[in-house]
Amino acid sequence: MKKTTIDIITLGCSKNLVDSEKLLGLFEAHGYRVTHDAENPKGEIAVVNTCGFIEDAKQESIDTILELVQAKEEGRLKKLYVMGCLSERYLADLEAEIPEVDGWYGKFNYKQLLVDIDKLVEQDQLENAHRKLTTPKHYAYLKISEGCDRHCAYCAIPLITGRYQSRPMQEILDEVRWLVSQGTKEFQVIAQELTYYGVDIDGKQHIAELIEQMADIEGVEWIRLHYAYPAHFPWDLLRVMREKKNVCNYLDIALQHISDHMLERMQRHVTKEDTYELIRRLRREVPGIHIRTTLMVGFPGETEEDFRELVEFTKWARFERMGAFAYSEEDGTYSAQHYEDDVPQEVKQQRLDKLMRVQQNISAELEGQKVGQILRVIIDRREGNYWIGRTEYCSPEVDPEVLISADEDLKIGAFYDVRITDAEEFDLYATTRYE
Repeated sequence: MKKTTIDIITLGCSKNLVDSEKLLGLFEAHGYRVTHDAENPKGEIAVVNTCGFIEDAKQESIDTILELVQAKEEGRLKKLYVMGCLSERYLADLEAEIPEVDGWYGKFNYKQLLVDIDKLVEQDQLENAHRKLTTPKHYAYLKISEGCDRHCAYCAIPLITGRYQSRPMQEILDEVRWLVSQGTKEFQVIAQELTYYGVDIDGKQHIAELIEQMADIEGVEWIRLHYAYPAHFPWDLLRVMREKKNVCNYLDIALQHISDHMLERMQRHVTKEDTYELIRRLRREVPGIHIRTTLMVGFPGETEEDFRELVEFTKWARFERMGAFAYSEEDGTYSAQHYEDDVPQEVKQQRLDKLMRVQQNISAELEGQKVGQILRVIIDRREGNYWIGRTEYCSPEVDPEVLISADEDLKIGAFYDVRITDAEEFDLYATTRYE
């Protein structure tokens, strides 16, 4: 029997992408032809994996669903299904407002989609398939947990994903070994909060143990850590980063603010003094570490003095990578229920623009200091006249890339030592041809 062609469209973060990859693998294991991120769906069925984190992301999800509803009405699509964070959070409202969707699934029951589409598939067959990577095969995102127990005042994630739930360590390590057997060399370790890993199991943080065991698996070339939390930081992780050469000197740790006034209102359970000491210790114990962070402006009650502290902190910390965003009120969060969104939108934007100008100058200076250095890069793709690669300090899609002339004989997925020849604000130029 000819199997239906299915298009899966992923919106939102890399954690959503992993869920889509699991669904892709499941459908393919049962004989379906599956494509990913199809702009114009060519299959009979489309599945949208939605994001429900912030207002812009929610709107993008709604717009995408409505575009596919139109495609269905025009006969270009037979069935439309929706899964992910948006439908996990707003299921009843969405079912009422967009009845044209053939089925709604949340963040955790999306594998049921296969059973509902293919009546020959049994429930116990849903755990047997390996995920199908949508990234180049040399790197993968590795999700080690679901949920979050932190309950920051502004964040809707715990409302969507529930309590923190660590994956069993052996299950994660087995997945790494399987991915290595498929040609994966680089792992982006992701979680809503990776430093909490294991606490829900026995009350202890096990992230250092997990990363150390991952690093000992033959074929694992790079491990990069995303989404740490500043309070109760597991210091033994720094020893692992220092001792294991395949654990990148890179840490993604969202700090959000520095003012004690703001940190308390945000319910971050960390102080200004704690944060300064954290940055000092990170740089002291892991020389050359590149820190990525995210900062927020315009949180309810933020004063000019609070913002000045944030700017001064940014100048002092000299983050190698930094993103920032303006606060937006999210339904059901503590801040939406207890605080007035009292910072005018134009003030939020002015603060955001100023903070990013400060960071852009820092980034340009820090990247410029790499000129003349010899760095190891992995090649992701060829684009126009350049090979595009990354150093250990650069995560895919969000960090600076290294451009090498396409005249040089390189291979995608291979590592090379290169000399950095020039730097722009967001890109480096390099060559493998040097003495």
